[in-house]
Amino acid sequence: MNWFFVLLSLMVFPGGLFLLAGGMAYEWVDRKMLAVFQNRAGPRWFQPLADTVKLLIKEEIIPDKVNEILFIGLPIAALAGGLTAALYVPVAGLTPVYSFPGDLIVTLYLLSLLTLCMGLAGANTLDRFSLIGATRTLTQVFSYEAPFLLAMLGPALVAGSWQISDINAYAGGHWLILTQPVGFIVAVIGFMGKLVMPPFDAPEAHTEIGAGALTEYSGRGLAFFHLAKAVELIVGLSLVSAFYLGGLANPLEFLVKTLALLFVLIGLQSLLTRMRIDQTVGMWWRYGTLVVLAQWLVIILVMRP
Repeated sequence: MNWFFVLLSLMVFPGGLFLLAGGMAYEWVDRKMLAVFQNRAGPRWFQPLADTVKLLIKEEIIPDKVNEILFIGLPIAALAGGLTAALYVPVAGLTPVYSFPGDLIVTLYLLSLLTLCMGLAGANTLDRFSLIGATRTLTQVFSYEAPFLLAMLGPALVAGSWQISDINAYAGGHWLILTQPVGFIVAVIGFMGKLVMPPFDAPEAHTEIGAGALTEYSGRGLAFFHLAKAVELIVGLSLVSAFYLGGLANPLEFLVKTLALLFVLIGLQSLLTRMRIDQTVGMWWRYGTLVVLAQWLVIILVMRP
């Protein structure tokens, strides 16, 4: 019977199916509110699900002269990485399905898997749009990954643990956005850059390079990449909210805090226009890293006995 509940947790709630459904729901909120801010009607509530079903039933075309194993396997790896990262995060405000000392580092690396898979997917084809998109994607991930990683390690430093559940418990009594505002800002910007959200969407600028690294993808592969992005959205929102917005102790807190953070991201998307790739990566990795390290120094000095 124990195994039954473990499988239920992994495949249905709070894992698997719940994450896929929740990710698509948050994607709809993102698209709908962005449309409202731009005075458009926006999609209906079932549009992300309809798009996913449509892609899953369409034929998957494999281009000539590509490594078929990589072409088929990269979308699966991207989705698996997002779903695995959710095991260690208090999704829905519940205790993580699995937890161990140092799981924060593993989770942050798993959240990088989507971007790396997208870059490799674009580099695996001969299409010029895909190659340019892959170059931009990998360039951007190198620029935003380090600041985001350091920003998420700030709460771990004050909590005295590298375990997400311990940091979440500590943050429950401390709104670290007040004591580490720089880390929160860097985490939000880094998260948007990781997910290639406007204004950091140069790697998939549709008016310039089609669909970027995923131009050659269709059918199941494209659906898996979209689902992976939706899952990473909900996992990333949960992680940032748990660390900086007073922790996640129950489903209501999860809903309120993650949606509030999502509205912040939507507001930034609607206010800012897309930046060129040189603007998005130019100095950010240096300045973002330096300001977080400066905050670390302040924290260490304050914590000294």
